[in-house]
Amino acid sequence: MTAPAAPAPADPVAALPLTIRPMVTRVVLMSIGAAVFAVLTLIAALLPAGGAVSWSLGERAAVAASGLLAWGMLALLSRPKVTADREGLTVINLTTTRRLAWPEVVRVTLRPGDPWVTLDLADGTVQPVMAIQPGVARSRALADARTLRALAETLGTNAP
Repeated sequence: MTAPAAPAPADPVAALPLTIRPMVTRVVLMSIGAAVFAVLTLIAALLPAGGAVSWSLGERAAVAASGLLAWGMLALLSRPKVTADREGLTVINLTTTRRLAWPEVVRVTLRPGDPWVTLDLADGTVQPVMAIQPGVARSRALADARTLRALAETLGTNAP
């Protein structure tokens, strides 16, 4: 049974600066990456150097490098985060980073079935916020989405 999601803070501006990052996902992905790299490096070191089947130094390095490549890909998947301050927010997804001023954010949306939060922007586009994913930790994602929504309402386009 999961705990109910916390409501948005009464004064969300007091929580600034704020960084939201899926820490469990990050720890798991980086741990798996380190383990894959360690195993492939060990395998590369244990490959036979002489005999009927011989592995050259370059081939061993390629096996270890493939472990490093896998770790790098998992590090890329663990990159998403959102940082909010009084001037705006910075959204870091897999390969992109975007800085938004609060007036640019019209609405923060997390509908049932959405893989992550989206920001409706004043220019009519939508910015995904991959750092808030309800599939990983639903109650945490709902609380983070409420906090981000309260900040957008307080500091954004709809602010009094």
